[in-house]
Amino acid sequence: MKRYTLILIATAALAACNVRRNDKVVDDAVQQKATALLDTTVVQLIDSLYNFGKVTEGEKVTYNFRFKNVGTKPMVITSTSASCGCTVPEKPEKPILPGETSFIKVVFNSQGKVGPNQKTVTVMANTKPAFPPLILTGDVTAAK
Repeated sequence: MKRYTLILIATAALAACNVRRNDKVVDDAVQQKATALLDTTVVQLIDSLYNFGKVTEGEKVTYNFRFKNVGTKPMVITSTSASCGCTVPEKPEKPILPGETSFIKVVFNSQGKVGPNQKTVTVMANTKPAFPPLILTGDVTAAK
């Protein structure tokens, strides 16, 4: 009976060591991500406002807002969001190295949006000052 108790205790101790190892791996990954976000860089917008003019209801407007990393650290864009579900931004997946130019693709679906429109895209990145908002504006006319 003592032998079984000893084996059970030894197994539990080994399992506990493995759990601690897994926690350390997760903690390291969180720490690396936090460190990357603390390494801020500077963004220079090439395009911050796009006026698509007049389009007919139902048309999709696509535009690439360009920007450049003018800082000394790689730029990591963590998320993009739009002020309306009719506007879909797509962020670059890879970090933008210092000196590189990249873009955020934005698609606006004008279906049901007759009249003047202004949509704002918010970008979260490791930039300081914060990434300025991107603005898409124009008029949608009713389909005939």
